[in-house]
Order: sequence, then structure tokens, then C-alpha cells
Amino acid sequence: MQETGLKAVHSPRRERSPRIIGHRGAPSYRPEHTVASYELAIDLGADLIEPDVVVTRDGQLVARHENELSRSTDVARHPEFADRRRTQEVDGEELTGWFSEDFTLAELRTLRAVERLPGMRPMNTAYDGRFGILTLAEVVEVARRRSTSGHQVRVQAELKCPSWFAAQGLPMTELVAAELRRLDAARVDGSVVVMAFEQQALRELRADLGSNGPRLVQLIEEEGMQDALVTPSGLREVSTYADGIAPHKGRILLHGADGGLVGVSDLVTQAHRAGLTVEPWTLRPENVFLPSHLRRGGDPLGLGDAQTEARLLFALGVDSVITDAPETAHRARAELSAAAMAPVRPRV
Repeated sequence: MQETGLKAVHSPRRERSPRIIGHRGAPSYRPEHTVASYELAIDLGADLIEPDVVVTRDGQLVARHENELSRSTDVARHPEFADRRRTQEVDGEELTGWFSEDFTLAELRTLRAVERLPGMRPMNTAYDGRFGILTLAEVVEVARRRSTSGHQVRVQAELKCPSWFAAQGLPMTELVAAELRRLDAARVDGSVVVMAFEQQALRELRADLGSNGPRLVQLIEEEGMQDALVTPSGLREVSTYADGIAPHKGRILLHGADGGLVGVSDLVTQAHRAGLTVEPWTLRPENVFLPSHLRRGGDPLGLGDAQTEARLLFALGVDSVITDAPETAHRARAELSAAAMAPVRPRV
């Protein structure tokens, strides 16, 4: 019988060792949200792969960073779609370009993916045009196909702007719930975890799919409107509809104005006390994203010591990390595991 009310979820659903979530796959090395990016993430040690989800005109769920398509696809090179370029406000931001809700899935199939950040990751442009746009179901198929008895891979899908899509007549949460049922993934041990910044979207999914439905994770920005969610009372509220939180890493690793690490918060402890897992985002290997003491060389886009950042978060007890370069977190986890298993030498 389907549950319609909200109730506290079973918690915490933590793994024995922290998990590695490939943020949009492995976008440090391949254009994000492509089959190559997801498969490489798994090869580099990811336990989950993370697609962002937007909606097409015909109600299909596809993996794109945002509904505006010109930065991540070659849509601007398609003269047949030139008249669909327009300006609109999306979630409070004015954008000009081509939008997923103006295209059917069949039309999106004619586009090819390109590197979204060519200035930051120019090597990835070598893969421009090689891969198409994937549906959520196809990302789930990648995870299932690449799973083994010793390494089960899951999908952690982020819903992009669900209330905005609903206002356009595309009820994202209803579409997601129906798709999870179709994929036999609408249960706690299923192939898909769902996360979102919007509390209402997660509440709707919990009410629709029930307390034994898929794991739900509340995304939390670095600072601002969601500050109340990281208080003890806010975390207890989150635990009534979600299984975990995914805060910006700056909520845990505290930085000064110069980018230096000045301390750590007690958010991990407080969230665990509320029965929630903690899955910070986003770990990236470039210097510009790292605390100053982990930067190497003077190039902001050069590679720093991301492995140490991951190791610190694991040592603080996080349950997962969301990362652009899964192998750095994989090495950090292996290092901590080896240290924990090392025999203690008796004092003489």
C-alpha cells in the first residue's frame, strides 16, 4: 500500500567504508555526462556515478548539467535548431541559449556532447563530438552493466530545478518516481539514489515512494539560504524525509579569506547524530579548488594534492565524497584502510 504521509526514514544507511561518487562521471578526464566519463569513473574506483537530470519536451529524463544546452553540446552548430535559441529566466537566473524543454528526446539524440569547461580542461576537447546525450535509464544501464559481484555500482542522480520544470508543465518528481518504478529501482537497495537541493522535491518523492523507497539525499549549498538545514533542529527535520546530506565541502573544511584551511566543523558528528549520512561535494584536483596548503605550483589550473583533501574528509568520518577525479579519493581510501589494518607494534 502506497504511503502518503511523511515519516522518519530508517537511518543511518551507512556503508562499512566510505563510498566514492563520480561527479558527472570523471569530468577531469572526459566530457561530463558521457558514457566515456561514467565508464572511466568506474574504472578509477567510483562506487556510484552521478548524473544531473533535466527534462525534455516529451517528458524524458536526460543527463545534462543544466537545461541550457549550448555549453555542453554542439547545438549551436545545428542550423535546423537556430530558431529555438531564446532568452528566459530559469530558477531566478536569466539565460540565453537552447533549452532541453524545447526539444524532444529524438531531437536531442542528434546532438553531440562537448567539453563544458574547455578553458579549465582543454585536453577534454579532444573528445568533443564523440558521444551523444544519455537518458537516466541509460546511465543506470551503464552502472548495472559494469557492476560485478565484488563491486556493485549504483547511480546517484541529482534533480535539477524540479519546481521550475513543474511550473513548465513537466512534473519532474512524478516522472522520476515513474521511471524508478519502471527500472525496478524504487527501493532502498535499488540501483538509484536521488538527491536535490529542493526540500519539497525530496518530500514528494518520499511521500510517493514510501519510507522503503530509494535513498534520498539533501544537497546543501556552501552558505546562504540553507544555513538552517545544518543546525541540529534542521538536521532532525531533514531526517524525516531523507537518508543523508550532501553539503558543500566548505561546510566541513573551513577556509579563511586567503583560501587557507582554518579548522573543521562538527557537521559530520551532528548529522550522524541525526541518523544522516554525510556526502560532501565537490572534490576537484585543480589548485583553484583546493585549500592553499594543498596547492602545487603557481598555476591555478595546475594539479594540487587532492588526495590529501579526500583523506582528511575520510578521517573526519564522511560516508561518501563526490569527486571529479575518483582515483584520488580511491587512493586516499586505500591509504587509510591500509593504515587501519597495520599491526600495532608493542612498546619495548
